[in-house]
Amino acid sequence: MSTALLIMIGLALFLGLVLGYAAIKFKVAESPLVQKIDAILPQTQCGQCGFPGCKPYATAIASGEADINQCPPGGEEGIHKLAELLGVDPKPLNAEHGVPKPKSVAVIDEELCIGCTLCIQACPVDAILGAAKHMHTVIAKECTGCELCIPPCPVDCIQMQVVQEDLTTWKSKYPLHEIRNV
Repeated sequence: MSTALLIMIGLALFLGLVLGYAAIKFKVAESPLVQKIDAILPQTQCGQCGFPGCKPYATAIASGEADINQCPPGGEEGIHKLAELLGVDPKPLNAEHGVPKPKSVAVIDEELCIGCTLCIQACPVDAILGAAKHMHTVIAKECTGCELCIPPCPVDCIQMQVVQEDLTTWKSKYPLHEIRNV
């Protein structure tokens, strides 16, 4: 029994070393440009750009497969930041992908919700809570306003509500360290 245990431990250690070596040897380094582009994008994961999320869109921009003006949630400000990063001229937002809208969040009418979970499945950022045949609700802080939860709802109980700008929702376009140094 103890020899079988020692053999299993030895085999586990050997396989662990092989996997560790393989992870180091075959690691695929991500492009720093993709990381910088992804940091500029709004992280709504809405797919309006024609890609399944912000990271694939950033990868496409970095490889030259996509243009910088396909992100409605990023708006003109995002396009200007991307143009500055890439050293190209800014372009107007491509209307084929949508139009910029004010920041909004989904609100579920609890009396109409039938608990079908279709909105939960559609939400790319897991901002909707609920269970089958129970009322659902939206975590407003997590909701990106992508509107992907609206089409699958069979009872039209989801509405988008514009977020009013106040001290809790206002965000400066300048990082805090830049404001302090002014």
